[in-house]
Amino acid sequence: MQHQIEFFYFIGSTYSYLSVMRAQALAAKEGVALVWRPFSVRTLMREQNNVPFATKPVKMKYMWRDLERRAARFGVPFDGIPPYPIDPNETANHVATLAAREGWCPEFTQAAYRAWFLGKQDPGTEASLRETLGSIGQDAQACLLRAGEEATKQEYLARTDRARQLGLFGSPTFVVGEEIFWGDDRLEDALAWCRAQ
Repeated sequence: MQHQIEFFYFIGSTYSYLSVMRAQALAAKEGVALVWRPFSVRTLMREQNNVPFATKPVKMKYMWRDLERRAARFGVPFDGIPPYPIDPNETANHVATLAAREGWCPEFTQAAYRAWFLGKQDPGTEASLRETLGSIGQDAQACLLRAGEEATKQEYLARTDRARQLGLFGSPTFVVGEEIFWGDDRLEDALAWCRAQ
């Protein structure tokens, strides 16, 4: 039986950029299956009265610099501060939910983050989504229609509810069974724990 890590993330989470760009390759190297789980961390953070940066300019300044340092360390492209916050309707995450169901989630999520961090676009706008979907060979019109269906939105809510039940509070979070590892800086810990089981 192959080792497995569930990768809970939210397109809109800054530190998730690093994990989105590096987790798949690291997991493959370790012989671990990475299962992509888009969820609404924004919903959980509101429930928990957990506002990380929006009202905390000093912390936000640190976060961007820390992210830049970590990106340089891991060879992940970083070209200045992207727009933030983004995608108020969480549309990119609905598309990611569809992509997870249909098997093209890593490609879509990486492309969405490139549009955000490198293209400086809000990845949840229709124009950005059309460009992103086209860049990975998907039919943008058809995908946007399926992503907007009630079934997809309910699937996203169900994934968020599972995250709630697991006790998640941030993105990215790596889940091995019932063990949770929060933050890009815990990716290697999650892989080591997974391999040890």
